[in-house]
Amino acid sequence: MKTYNQTNFFKYTFCKFTQDTSFEFPENSNYKSKSDSTYFYTKEGVYRKSNHWGRVANCRWKLISKEDYKNQQIVVGFAKWTSFYPINSTEKIFFIEVNFDHKNAFLTVSEKAINKFSFSEAQKKIKDINQFFKSDKWATYYEEDINILRRKIISEYLTSNKTIQEIKLGLK
Repeated sequence: MKTYNQTNFFKYTFCKFTQDTSFEFPENSNYKSKSDSTYFYTKEGVYRKSNHWGRVANCRWKLISKEDYKNQQIVVGFAKWTSFYPINSTEKIFFIEVNFDHKNAFLTVSEKAINKFSFSEAQKKIKDINQFFKSDKWATYYEEDINILRRKIISEYLTSNKTIQEIKLGLK
């Protein structure tokens, strides 16, 4: 696994920053980007003060916020160097979590996960799952409860090479 530091963490990486409301940026921070994000490096990781998270240049940086975060709010987040992962690799290190109550799927990194994907594979599956949650019409052709069907279909989708459509057809 690649080691990240202040010279390479901003090159095609995925990371979850945790909001830090107590950190005060020193006047002479290490770096200020063209989009006015400010960075301060420590031995353990990096603090980032910014009003935009998610897709950041060629990176995907998520903010784990203590309250409801809206883009354009300035927030400070911290991430350890060990929390950065490559997204331009074929390495299968990403795991997809599905929240059936909120009807969404999201990307995470898990050492213990059985079904892991490369970043591009995971992004495609997440897009497919989130799109699948938006439609209910297909369920009228089945007698089983839609929530049970969704769980079955998504579970199989995450553990096979089949498309959602192929799985739905196989349940008839």
